[in-house]
Amino acid sequence: MELLFVRHAQPAWSRNGLSVDDPELTPIGHEQAALLAKRLSAVTVDELLVSPLIRARQTAEPIADALGLEPVVEPWLAEIAAPEWEGTPTEEVERIFRENRERGVDELWDGLPGGESFRDFHRRVTNGVIGLLERRGAEPVTEFPPLWQLADRDARILVVAHAGTNATAIGWLLGIAPVPWEWERFVSFHASVSTLQPIAISGAHAFSLVRFSDVSHLPEELQTR
Repeated sequence: MELLFVRHAQPAWSRNGLSVDDPELTPIGHEQAALLAKRLSAVTVDELLVSPLIRARQTAEPIADALGLEPVVEPWLAEIAAPEWEGTPTEEVERIFRENRERGVDELWDGLPGGESFRDFHRRVTNGVIGLLERRGAEPVTEFPPLWQLADRDARILVVAHAGTNATAIGWLLGIAPVPWEWERFVSFHASVSTLQPIAISGAHAFSLVRFSDVSHLPEELQTR
């Protein structure tokens, strides 16, 4: 079973200097999504899973058209929920993020005040991954590091989500202990593709990262993060 994790294309986080909580793609983002779809059109995909957030769904639209697949919206793929900042000056939001980096590790696990804790986010994402694999007939052998008996080893699942969601899922599948700054540890570019493939280990299967944040389908001027 091959898992392809796509980060959404460039979103418009700011409108007239004010923050947007669930942004659409920028014009550059739409270009990135179109080029990503062109690249993926040559790949056979069995299932297309998409975050419910607008930036992910807009990224997935040309991919779904290219592949002839109906995207399945999965709530567990949403990015970690931030506080409600709609209409807040972007300078204020940037200041909050800068100051957040200075908090202690225990506080970072709690997340931003008014938002989702990283503990809950990590649980949501990993439970979603487990459910995805089990729906495909996989059976867990060990909990952590995760080993699986895979029934559908030839399947290819494409996930269109977010930096934090993808980094959390990838880290857990690789058996790496989590930290409450996953999206900073595994930095992915907009409209990038990360690929995990199963390998035979101890009579079962683990997942191996064979490609991370691949943007070879984008010209340099369209490579953003």
